[in-house]
Amino acid sequence: MAYGTKNIRNVVLLGHPGCGKTTFAETMLFESGATTRRGTIEDQNTVSDYTHIEMERGNSIFSSLMHAKWRDCKINIIDTPGFDDFIGEVISSLKVADTALMILNAKGGVEVGTELMWEYIEKFKTPAMFVVNQLDHEKADYENTLEQAKARFGNKVIPIQFPVNAGNGFNSIIDCLRMTMYVFPEDGGKPEKQPIPDAHLDRARDLHNQLVEAAAENDEGLMEKFFEEGQLNESEMAQGLTIALANQGIYPVFCCSSTNNMGSGRIMGFLNDIAPSPADRPEAELENGETLKCDANGEPAIFIYKTLSEPRIGRVSYFKVFSGKLSSGSEMHNPRSRNSERFSQLYEANGKTRESVNELVAGDIGVTVKLKDALTNDTLGNKGSSIKIAPIAFPEPRIRTAVNPPSKADMEKLVKALHQIASEDPTLIIEQSQTLKQTLIHGQGQLHLDITKYRIEKVNNITMDFERPKISYRETITKAADDHYRHKKQSGGSGQFGEVHLRIEPYHEGMPDPAGLTVRKTEEDPLPWGGKLVFLWCIVGGSIDAKYSNAIKKGIMSKMEEGPLTGSYCRDIRVSIYDGKMHPVDSNDMAFMLASTTAFKNAFNMARPQLMEPIYEVEVLCSGDVMGDVMGDLQTRRAMIMGMDAEGHYQKIKAKVPLAEMYQYSSTLRSITQGRAKFTRKFSEFMAVTPDIQKELVNNYQKQLQEA
Repeated sequence: MAYGTKNIRNVVLLGHPGCGKTTFAETMLFESGATTRRGTIEDQNTVSDYTHIEMERGNSIFSSLMHAKWRDCKINIIDTPGFDDFIGEVISSLKVADTALMILNAKGGVEVGTELMWEYIEKFKTPAMFVVNQLDHEKADYENTLEQAKARFGNKVIPIQFPVNAGNGFNSIIDCLRMTMYVFPEDGGKPEKQPIPDAHLDRARDLHNQLVEAAAENDEGLMEKFFEEGQLNESEMAQGLTIALANQGIYPVFCCSSTNNMGSGRIMGFLNDIAPSPADRPEAELENGETLKCDANGEPAIFIYKTLSEPRIGRVSYFKVFSGKLSSGSEMHNPRSRNSERFSQLYEANGKTRESVNELVAGDIGVTVKLKDALTNDTLGNKGSSIKIAPIAFPEPRIRTAVNPPSKADMEKLVKALHQIASEDPTLIIEQSQTLKQTLIHGQGQLHLDITKYRIEKVNNITMDFERPKISYRETITKAADDHYRHKKQSGGSGQFGEVHLRIEPYHEGMPDPAGLTVRKTEEDPLPWGGKLVFLWCIVGGSIDAKYSNAIKKGIMSKMEEGPLTGSYCRDIRVSIYDGKMHPVDSNDMAFMLASTTAFKNAFNMARPQLMEPIYEVEVLCSGDVMGDVMGDLQTRRAMIMGMDAEGHYQKIKAKVPLAEMYQYSSTLRSITQGRAKFTRKFSEFMAVTPDIQKELVNNYQKQLQEA
């Protein structure tokens, strides 16, 4: 059966690790008839966690596309990982989803993973619903979970349901929209409808009235009828709630036990009746600032939101049809690669199981295989089309490590394999640093890097080890110094002669000209690694021809690229060339370059040199009971605590931390908080290291030079 745009629902499942997203997806598929039995994580046979590594670990690592057909609608379901190490999978899924189902653990409440996901829900302005899961757990606390959700996400959080008997023996849910009680059989499935008991009737009526008001608020006609009659009928309620949900005017709360198959059918019914279709969502933003309507009759625009390589299949591309229609065999043009791509086959997916379809319309999500060049964030369309969907903005890396293969012969294979994984995972960045002479992997957390290592070793059969990455320090000076050097070399025939007198000073914006010198020419060069070199030509009387100035500057720059202290880049220095000598026959560019290099090095060592280290702004979100441990650990890392704020019922710690002290921070934070914390980091500035650290680093560098 072909589904039109209005009958498609794109739903993403979000939540903290262990909240039950994958089990909930299993229940949705089973209830809809998409599967004949419910898989379990323990039996390693769930539809969404189908890769070997997910089955071994018992956690979702990749987003997984599934679909269920319920009444009038096709519901595309994307299950996502809970660990923030794999936040890229969440963000790409939110890009193509029209409704977010935030799964809450009735035992844990609003956990730190929920906070992380919510930031992106707000960023994408995605309509959201809450599902309080695991109400059968002996420590389930629905009321506390609801209060936490209201405290964090506001009064838009309105229960549509509440449980009668949460905990052991849970089997009853009161639905305040339909004003009925659902009582489930012992093995779950289809419930029996019963009247709401008197003890719960007042609460149910109060919540029903809140829902009526929320429905009426978003439509003038409904508001007028509500004021006149004080009530709305079922179709009017559905109309108003659809508008309210689509505009993030309400965050409905549902109840379930996905383990016992209780409650998922009602949620799918609500998705069918109330959740927005792709056509009900705001027009998609384009790269050029314009927008694109989700219209099956519009110009085709296919957006690749995820790519993956599978053994024996090759590249698998997951996409959303943002406009138009896509038929099997269609040729689409990729403006980035300037190549055409043939969609030989189109599939609907349920995890690794794919069913061929002939056509997908605007708003639908599908899969194809063996596209040649298409990557995540590519938009494909008709040749000459200017439509480019605004790309997914992935977060900056938070952790890095160096990789070391067992042999040099494996390095080329390793780098190729790493780049293959990075092409599928935009949150993983591979850097071959010439400065540090290391191959670096930048990722979202230690688990992210460990999974990458696992994939390299299992799939590519290449052994690699992680090692501590080096730090890219900077060198500068703190006072002025003068020096001169004569380079003279005679070995038969033409010799080499050049003498340079120079002054170096710490550079800062707006500083006056050097005392006692006449500036003839100023060159101000921003350096590729940050900071500046200001080069002043102050020669009076022609002691050195101006034609040698470029060679002198080149000699200085060569030493700034490999500083005297630790071989690091130098920055923020002003160099004044004020005297020297030349020879009519033996002077040449090489002689002056060598003379300036040595003069600069000598002056640098006399100018009270200072080593600077990269400092990062770090924000940690954690619960109050572990805040002391988190702060204590940060202080052992030479952190400067910049402040603390409350965010919901969590604490946010802001600090500045040297990059040298951030090694394996992700693992340490997870350990001391039992996984109930998250952190972000971004580069802030370079700051001077302490004298003892500078002495140690300089000594280590000198030792390396002697051993080389």
